[in-house]
Amino acid sequence: MATSVFITDDHYMVIEGIRSLLQQEKGIDWMGHATNAASCLAFLQQQVPDVILMDINLPDQSGIDLCREVKRLYPSVFILGLSTFSQQSFIEKMLANGASGYVLKNATGQELMEAIGTVIRGKQYLSFDAATALRQSGTTSSLPILTRREKEVLSLIAEGLTNNAIAQQLFISSTTVDTHRKNLLAKFDAKNTASLIRMAAQMQLI
Repeated sequence: MATSVFITDDHYMVIEGIRSLLQQEKGIDWMGHATNAASCLAFLQQQVPDVILMDINLPDQSGIDLCREVKRLYPSVFILGLSTFSQQSFIEKMLANGASGYVLKNATGQELMEAIGTVIRGKQYLSFDAATALRQSGTTSSLPILTRREKEVLSLIAEGLTNNAIAQQLFISSTTVDTHRKNLLAKFDAKNTASLIRMAAQMQLI
């Protein structure tokens, strides 16, 4: 099944460059582009892609803030931060706001495909430069990076609440809770809820 991809970037040459790289690849359904945060959100009201490549610098809103907003509204979407620079603070903020990875705009088609394939499987992808920047800052660890909502869901799962009970407590749908649960299982590489709770406890996350 094809993976649908959308890009939000205000540089037409970047959009065209990535589009030309990805449209040659089998298994990619190119859904289009937006040049600012407002048009990205407007598009998402009509269609929701599997993956969004998101520039961190947009004309009307920070891509970092847009990332948080999109993940809140559409938690099933995987977001890859897109930038010219591998600045450690940008990478950390994008990941903290729910991005599943970070790639540079000079990435090859092969690297983009690897990044998209990795995040679709629920894993985190960092380009070599991005990973190096985090390693040098000493912020990388074996702990999975969770969004605020994922931490809330994890805590309630540990209390033994069902999806419906969690949904009522957080004022979200049970479908959204199920998506968060699946994302948590993937991030921890856990086979079931019991192992998820055990691993989270060992990591002192609950």
